[in-house]
Amino acid sequence: MNELKQVNPLAVLVGVVVLSFLGFVWYGMLFIEPWADMQGLTEAQRNTDPSIGTWISNIIATIIPLYVLGWLLIKMGVKGMVNAALVGLLLAFTFSFLPQMIGNMFAFKPYGLAWVTGGSDMVAMAVGGAILGAWPKKG
Repeated sequence: MNELKQVNPLAVLVGVVVLSFLGFVWYGMLFIEPWADMQGLTEAQRNTDPSIGTWISNIIATIIPLYVLGWLLIKMGVKGMVNAALVGLLLAFTFSFLPQMIGNMFAFKPYGLAWVTGGSDMVAMAVGGAILGAWPKKG
């Protein structure tokens, strides 16, 4: 677990900011209507602001995967922005998108929902991997 200490905390911090902005654009601008429709949200639910607990949970749920991705990149010897982005994309496709797709199929949810939610995860982990790969910890 020594590799966890080798993850650049500044890269993780920048990743949290960038991925939070990406989530805002993804769910707040690009896919808000189809996502809300496929989730079956009412108009009242769509207009309710998330609580502070939701935002804190979101930050924690962004920090942990970025540190784990950084740890995996170091453990696997992955170097460089592009390679790290590809590893992030592959991991998100395998462990996020595919299970969401199958879960949605069994739950009789729209097929496109997996593309919106899983697509967000794939883009986020690719961007997170790119940041971590481009900014390794010195020393």
